[in-house]
Amino acid sequence: MTHLLRIIVLLSLALFAVRALPADDHDLARQALQQGQVLPLRSVIDKVEREYQGQVVKIEFERDDGRYIYEIRLLQKDGRIAKLKLDAVDGRVLKIKRKEGR
Repeated sequence: MTHLLRIIVLLSLALFAVRALPADDHDLARQALQQGQVLPLRSVIDKVEREYQGQVVKIEFERDDGRYIYEIRLLQKDGRIAKLKLDAVDGRVLKIKRKEGR
């Protein structure tokens, strides 16, 4: 019963999660998007939620070794949290890590 309650709470929080990027990430992302260097965030969110069947709860945008990266946390339907790193230029998944729901 507590497992089910935790899943319900996590799902509820996910529904109300703000998907906005932090200010510095937002500025960097906007600049890269305007210059045509990265995919639009909306298309990346749609792809991730569709392919991994879940709800995006957190997004970070960074530049790592000259490469633009979207780091996304996704609450999947089974209650697990998946952390994905995507190449922001072509949407390729570079790394995925899953945690079991509690």
